Amino acid sequence: MFKELHPNIKARIAISFLSKLASSMIFPFMAIYFSKEINVGIAGILLMLNIAVQFVASIYGGHLADHIGRRKLMIWGEWMKVVGFAVMLLVNSPLFVSPWITFVALLLIAVSQGMTVPASDAMLIDVSTREVRAFMYSINYWANNLSITIGVVIGGWLFQSYLFEMLIALLVLSLITTWLTIALISETLDFSTIQATDTIGLKSLLRSYRKIMYDLRFLLFTLGGIAVLSIEFQRNNFISVRLADIFPPGLYSFFGFSDITFDGIKLLSVLTLVNTLMIVFFTAPFAKWVRTRELQKWMYVGFGLFAIGFAICAVADSIWVLLGATVVLSVGELLYVPTRQTILADIVDERMRGTYMAFNGFVFQIGKLIGAGSLIFAPYIGKYGMGAFILLCGAVGIMLTAMALKPKTVSVKQEL
Repeated sequence: MFKELHPNIKARIAISFLSKLASSMIFPFMAIYFSKEINVGIAGILLMLNIAVQFVASIYGGHLADHIGRRKLMIWGEWMKVVGFAVMLLVNSPLFVSPWITFVALLLIAVSQGMTVPASDAMLIDVSTREVRAFMYSINYWANNLSITIGVVIGGWLFQSYLFEMLIALLVLSLITTWLTIALISETLDFSTIQATDTIGLKSLLRSYRKIMYDLRFLLFTLGGIAVLSIEFQRNNFISVRLADIFPPGLYSFFGFSDITFDGIKLLSVLTLVNTLMIVFFTAPFAKWVRTRELQKWMYVGFGLFAIGFAICAVADSIWVLLGATVVLSVGELLYVPTRQTILADIVDERMRGTYMAFNGFVFQIGKLIGAGSLIFAPYIGKYGMGAFILLCGAVGIMLTAMALKPKTVSVKQEL
């Protein structure tokens, strides 16, 4: 099946693997870097600005991808990333360290990522058919999870003591991904679909996103995605805080072994590792199984299992129950991620794929905000209230998505 994929898809999966491997080696630890070099409060502000810049860049990047081409934008983005890593290397050398210039370099990398992601997402849809998309997204999801896992492990061991050497490796990896993009990616945008009145200016940008705001089907689908993704971000917010409270540092007994040093943070790492390993090892068989099934039905099953697993994690106090719940939510994730991505590709306007995929970024950004915001009201509703909230999010996700996919749900489109 993999051999049958378009060359662009195979190339993009390889490029994305290397890119995420590089970013996962350093970006999860930048909060530590800025806290050490400046202070904790400034570190939080800088990282929030970095996320905001990437989001704004993705909004404009999606629009550009629909007007100047996917390949050109991806190449621009890769070169910007090379420059960003080169600057980071220079200002974190044994001779000179500047956290402020490092932050400027991070902003440049954030812009490059904001520009390339919508373009590459649109390109994947351009060169795929509905029959192969579930498999394509499953393999891409598997590659991303594997690269992130490897990158975080390497970064965790080397970041503190070997930052300069890591940055050399990241610069080399970035040069490789730039070369692969230039050599292997072909243009997929049909320029004949671009209207003469379309430009890359601000007015054209606003006009494009106003069109999306009239697409009721896509808006409902996006809101459903936000509801489901807000569940996932409970892992690093409410659930992590709760586990740290109920499993304080101490000596625990496992498998007949006693006096093992353990705590809630280590337990969260174990649960995350179980989830990641299930994604890595079971993506291929699930992808093969689900692509011949009714995608919409199994997407809803995935939503449900995902919500149930996280709801149990929100209330359970037993390590074994938490591990079982993680298996359940992982199965749900394996079912819903490729099916939702496939259906998403079907409902976007083919003339504005880059813009639509950029707008789809709201799913992750708002999901993160809801996940973080739960820490505000969680103390008032308790763990059972949070469990109910997670189940409610799953139910809302299913309901909104089902409304979006009803045959009678139409897009209200205007030529603005």
